[in-house]
Amino acid sequence: MITGKNYIGNQLSAKGNNTYKTFNPQTNTENSSVFTEATSEEINLATELATSAFQSYSKKSGKEKALFLRTIADEIENLGDELLHVYTSESGLPAGRAMGERGRTLGQLRAFAAHVEEGSWVDATIDTAQPERQPIPKVDLRKMNVPLGPIVVFGASNFPLAFSTAGGDTAAALAAGCSVIVKSHPMHAGTGELVASAVIKAAEKTGMPNGVFSNLNSSGIEVGQQLVKHPQVKGVGFTGSIRGGRALFDLAAQRDEPIPVFAEMGSINPVVFLPEALHEGAESWAKTYAGSITLGSGQFCTNPGLLLGIKGERLNDFAQTLAEEIVKVEPSCMLHPNIVGAYNSNKSKAVSQEGLEVLADFKGDSKTNYGRQIVSKVEGKTFLNNPTLHHEVFGPFSLLVECEDKTQLEQILNKLEGQLTGTIVATDSELTLNSEIVSALQNRVGRIIFNGVPTGVEVCPSMQHGGPYPASTDSRFTAVGVDSIKRWVRPFSFQSWPNSLLPNELKNENPLKILRNINGNKTTDKI
Repeated sequence: MITGKNYIGNQLSAKGNNTYKTFNPQTNTENSSVFTEATSEEINLATELATSAFQSYSKKSGKEKALFLRTIADEIENLGDELLHVYTSESGLPAGRAMGERGRTLGQLRAFAAHVEEGSWVDATIDTAQPERQPIPKVDLRKMNVPLGPIVVFGASNFPLAFSTAGGDTAAALAAGCSVIVKSHPMHAGTGELVASAVIKAAEKTGMPNGVFSNLNSSGIEVGQQLVKHPQVKGVGFTGSIRGGRALFDLAAQRDEPIPVFAEMGSINPVVFLPEALHEGAESWAKTYAGSITLGSGQFCTNPGLLLGIKGERLNDFAQTLAEEIVKVEPSCMLHPNIVGAYNSNKSKAVSQEGLEVLADFKGDSKTNYGRQIVSKVEGKTFLNNPTLHHEVFGPFSLLVECEDKTQLEQILNKLEGQLTGTIVATDSELTLNSEIVSALQNRVGRIIFNGVPTGVEVCPSMQHGGPYPASTDSRFTAVGVDSIKRWVRPFSFQSWPNSLLPNELKNENPLKILRNINGNKTTDKI
């Protein structure tokens, strides 16, 4: 049952006077539940509890944290159809998407459980003492990753489950041994509360300290600002706009003790089409990309917003078929009237730029809050000289850039901002002959794709979901997959420490039987 209250640890609380409701974009009406925004008093209490809980939770074994994470997944699953109903009513997304995203959320939690249960993720490194070394004896040093402290996670608008309350950031932080405070996204506060209730039940069932998790409501930016500035908070996870992520990044840097903000932000995910590949399959690729651009009404962070090719008949054929195919796709519901409004405003700004030609614009009937797709075209020189055209239009929009030649194509790639993904559609021989283009694209992205589409992010250890700024605030880390745990830890060394008092990960006996680096050799052996 949705109460509209905040979870301050395991207690429901609603001390504030500011209230709000979520919105159903499919019916274009407010939902009935009323949510109460967290007060400064509640924020302080949540951070105090998180700090206290961290002292004991950070010392939990991998097996204990794994049980907690698996129990969270079980409790989310136990919410059943109620969760799916609230999800769809707050997002306008279909039931199939809700079930798929729930499955991804459960999979992430269970993957992190297996990861920390096995234990080698701590990167234990041991250099044993050499007291006889001359001229200076060598001391015993042992290093491993330890959790940062209380983490604030901001729910994402476009993924009410997988990137929100118990999504990837939360799962990774809890796996690392950090306590978590979620700033629930106001567009899906009901979904957030239901998931929060599952996390709290799991914490109680597995004996986790009160305050290991809290969930705070907020309709504006004030609660988030207070959390990021709070001296007891040690890190921030964010998925959203460049403007929002940069504001949090700057706020965290201005603190007396600056803290890391791992923000996954805007991306137009450039796609390069080389001529031979288009000669062999222009029609097929156009149909594929018509689907990718409009998938989920373009509300994926990996939506292909920029298409690049070299002028000529082959690119013309591709552009014509893409224009024909994209208007055959029925528009779908966007997440909220505010997102629809921003999309319409940003696409109008884009298409009003000098030199831009609209190739296809859906003109048929569509419901309120449905995103009408559009594909436009521009010359390479115009694109280079107009930074406005480099900005993301969040929604079913894509811009095709006609480059004069390979030199101009490479020049454009070198001048792009950082992106989450880059794609090359080419034959094998083209790929070999265009190493400069491949290198230029590789330098601007976190993941490069060959003959595919960027939409669809596999959750696995090899996935890199991040990229040079502004795709993310730190391109060294991923926001997807078990390696995202590395955002919420810091390396810590013990020097000449008694073996009996070392963490199990660093003891001579290696009681956890994890893989360790001992004197330069990776092994599971004892010392």
